[in-house]
Amino acid sequence: SYRARDMRSDEIVALKKVRMDKEKDGIPISSLREITLLLRLRHPNIVELKEVVVGNHLESLFLVMSYCEQDLASLLENMQAPFSEAQVKCIVLQLLRGLAYLHHNFILHRDLKVSNLLMTDKGCVKIADFGLARVYGIPLKPMTPRVVTLWYRAPELLLGSKTQTTAVDMWAVGCILAELLAHKPLLPGSSEIQQVDLIVQLLGTPNENIWPGFSRLPLVGQYSLRKQPYNNLKNKFTWLSEAGLRLLNLLFMFNPQRRATAKDSLESSYFKEKPLPCEPELMPTFPHHRNKRAAPAAENQLKRSKV
Repeated sequence: SYRARDMRSDEIVALKKVRMDKEKDGIPISSLREITLLLRLRHPNIVELKEVVVGNHLESLFLVMSYCEQDLASLLENMQAPFSEAQVKCIVLQLLRGLAYLHHNFILHRDLKVSNLLMTDKGCVKIADFGLARVYGIPLKPMTPRVVTLWYRAPELLLGSKTQTTAVDMWAVGCILAELLAHKPLLPGSSEIQQVDLIVQLLGTPNENIWPGFSRLPLVGQYSLRKQPYNNLKNKFTWLSEAGLRLLNLLFMFNPQRRATAKDSLESSYFKEKPLPCEPELMPTFPHHRNKRAAPAAENQLKRSKV
C-alpha cells in the first residue's frame, strides 16, 4: 500500500490497489462485494475504508483507507522491551472486539496475523487487510482452503476442509495471543507438512472423538501424523495463569465447532484478573517508521473520479 495525501481534506491516507484478477469486463464481482462490505463496516477496531478512487485506467482502482502509524509486526521488531502482559491483554481485547463485530456481520477475515494488525499513536488496534475477507452465508459455501498465512492457519484449512467458519479467525487469534505472550511466533512452520506437525507436537494428535469428521477431511491421507497424546501448552507457558491457559486451549480446539468465539473470548476471566488490561493510551508510542512507500503517482489518484 502507499501513503498519500487527500488534496481536499489534506489528511494522510493509505492507498491500496485492488487486484483485478485478469478481469475482462470491469471490476471483479468479488472485489465489488468486498468494497461494498468495507464501506458499510464502521468500528473503532477495524481500519476504515473512506472511499474508492479510479486511477488513469479503469483497471487501476484504489481503496482509500484511514492511515495508521504502525503495524504490530514491525513494532515487535523495533521494541526494546516486549509488551507487558497488561499490554498484550489490551491489544487482544481490541482484536476480539473488532472480530466480534466482523463475525456478527457474517464476515470472515481469513488472514489474521500480527502484520495485519495496525496500531494508531493512541494505542488503538485496527484489523486491516481485507484482501481475503469473505462474507459467509448459511448454507456455508465452499471457499478455497489456501488462505491465511501458514503460521496462523487453522488445522481444518491445512487438512482441506471445504467449509470455513469464523473459527478459522479464532485459531489465528490464539496464535497471535501466544506470539505476543512468548515474544516469538508460536507455530512457525516452513511447509504445510511441518505446520501440521508443529500443531500436533504442541496440542497432541487429533482424532474422531475430539474432532468428529476429522478422518474424512480431504487431505488427512497426505499427512502421517505422529502419535502424540499430550497437550504441551502448559509446558510452553509455565508462567501463564489458569484462566490464560484456558483461553488459549479454547482458541486451539481442534474441532472448529467447539473453538471459542470472539464473543466468548471477550468474556474470558483472563481479561478480568490481574494484571488487568492497560488502557490503550498507556500503550508505548514509537517514533514513526516510515516504511510505507510514498507514491508520487498515488498523490494524484485522489484528485480523480470517485466511484
